[in-house]
Amino acid sequence: MASPAYARSLVNLTKRLKLSPNVPVQTRHAPIWSIAQQRRPESTLPVAQTATQLDDTPGAAQAPPPPSAPIDPSTIEQELAGIRLPRAVQATYLDPLRHKTTHNIKTCELQIRSYSIRNLEVFADFAMRAAYYLKLPAKGSKPLPRITERWTVPRSNFVHKKSQENFERVTLRRGIEIFDGHSETVAAWLGFLKKRQYYGVGMKANVWEYGGLEVGQDTDAEAERIAERLGEQLDLVGGRRSLMSKEERVKAMVEGEPFKGQWGAYAAMGGAQSVPNADKRVATKTLKPVVKIETGLDDA
Repeated sequence: MASPAYARSLVNLTKRLKLSPNVPVQTRHAPIWSIAQQRRPESTLPVAQTATQLDDTPGAAQAPPPPSAPIDPSTIEQELAGIRLPRAVQATYLDPLRHKTTHNIKTCELQIRSYSIRNLEVFADFAMRAAYYLKLPAKGSKPLPRITERWTVPRSNFVHKKSQENFERVTLRRGIEIFDGHSETVAAWLGFLKKRQYYGVGMKANVWEYGGLEVGQDTDAEAERIAERLGEQLDLVGGRRSLMSKEERVKAMVEGEPFKGQWGAYAAMGGAQSVPNADKRVATKTLKPVVKIETGLDDA
């Protein structure tokens, strides 16, 4: 298996290291009385005495040592080869560790997609190492068939229709399978990968959970446990329970004229739900009967 791209940069960095030649360092120790004399200003001593004092002082500057012989480049390469890299860096050159399966029951199938092979390999290697440290038996990463898409677009219109241009997009995929993993551990693994997702990489996961034969009883027990924790806040979920318990009130509300009009009962097609304010399209008015009183004054 080829080493990831981020590991190759470490190798190049190691090749550029330079070791300085082994030059013996000479330490000079001056007594306290000579240091005190050196701190005295030179104006208080004669010129001849000052020169003699500097020459006879044990801590005086000495001549530089002769230059050492040049170092053989092969010696430098041997010393670089003997440097031990940290364990975390050494692990990048090896395949990710894996746990053995016990029951061989598949619990998760992760598919990683990307347009860049570099980003795909880096993130697939990262996902395998994360599964190992979460103690999830994983198999992969195995290459999946590529998805190739092509489009043909005319470069111009009208008489230039024969001049066309082709575009292609290739999607690379890798698959990782998790076996014998607990549902909460698998969820934590997927959440960690989602949080640390590499740029240019997409994921799709299929998760399987296995339970006992008494699924209905387990569901009812879980619902009661949730109801005890939420308490009054459960009435805010899925509508008002106080209203749902009164069947007559709900029936009267559904059969009411405003409700019918809002859902398009008065529309042209009778029941179009997309008609806004349908209850206001037909104006209803109550007319009072008009009584006409005839008298004989008109005949006169």
